[in-house]
Amino acid sequence: MNAVGGLIWAIACFLVVIGPLIFIHEMGHYLVGRWFGVKAEAFSIGFGNEVVGWTDKRGTRWKIATLPLGGYVRFAGDMNPASQPSPEWLSLPAEERRQTFQAKPVWQRFLIVFAGPAVNFLFAFVVIAGVLVAYGEPVTPPVISAVLPHSAAASAGLQVGDRIVSLDGGAVRRFEDVGFYTALHPDMTVQIGLIRAGRALTVPAHMQAETLADKFGNKARIGRLGIYPIRGAMRPVPLIEVPRRSADLVVQSVGTTLTAIGQIIGGERSAKELSGPVGMARVAGEQATLGWFAMVLLMVGISINLGFINLLPIPMLDGGHLLFYIVEAVRRRPVQPQVQEWAFRSGLALLLGLMLFVTFNDLGSTGLWQKLAGLMG
Repeated sequence: MNAVGGLIWAIACFLVVIGPLIFIHEMGHYLVGRWFGVKAEAFSIGFGNEVVGWTDKRGTRWKIATLPLGGYVRFAGDMNPASQPSPEWLSLPAEERRQTFQAKPVWQRFLIVFAGPAVNFLFAFVVIAGVLVAYGEPVTPPVISAVLPHSAAASAGLQVGDRIVSLDGGAVRRFEDVGFYTALHPDMTVQIGLIRAGRALTVPAHMQAETLADKFGNKARIGRLGIYPIRGAMRPVPLIEVPRRSADLVVQSVGTTLTAIGQIIGGERSAKELSGPVGMARVAGEQATLGWFAMVLLMVGISINLGFINLLPIPMLDGGHLLFYIVEAVRRRPVQPQVQEWAFRSGLALLLGLMLFVTFNDLGSTGLWQKLAGLMG
């Protein structure tokens, strides 16, 4: 596949992945809004000029726009970013005003906004539950069968037969938990709780850092302990356990994101690992070559991250609105419009700056900057 064909393929795969996730996110807002009697004037996938659309019998304009990097539901009366009453809103007839977003009590507005991220988490929960029912889960006892020479495990004195029961105080249920946790902590010291010959021990191990590249050339810096497990197997998950296991995996994914963000803020991990739409498009194209199951798992991961990111208390995101509603509920009156306006302008600037930064990272990971430097050299 040539460069142009590869680009078209990546964009198409990105739209296949991100389009449904945007749709279900906005559908969460829309359905809860309708439940509370709020009229939706527009439901858009993407921003910018309308490409195609239609108006339903309730007067909602459903449309697809030119820039498919998000979407929105515009509720009746939602005439400014802060969703504050305006002269236009006050001039509406009483019946119309009752169907507007601003007319609803703060707890209803909170739930309408919260519904978008919640549906993203729900989507991931349902898909993971389906995978657990259909395929089960890998379960390997956290018992060491071999220790690599000169590894972090060897330096820490880990031995064959040791059963790992905790990492930094967090319980370990299966060997897969060990690899998952240590990979997130390259060049860091981890406190390992273990059972050796019936005796409980805690030993520190400094993870070795290793940079791995997948078949597509994507690189990741991970931590390595240097141990091998005993033989494991796929275990069917009893139906009664499926909801809990699915929820655990969603929470674990959010925890991984929080850990990675904390490491970036703390300087333990490079900010170059942050990725944006360009990077997601490239990954979507790569995963599509591995089959539909890989694409579904990618959608699960992106859906969880969409839900998480939208809950961050940054103005312009759902979390920013939710923060103002919490303050309003505590104060029993809304935050002043000028404060909200300032906050939303600042939030927009922050998001635009972050978008530029991650796009710069994404383009750099494609080798663009090196190629340009070569042409100018």
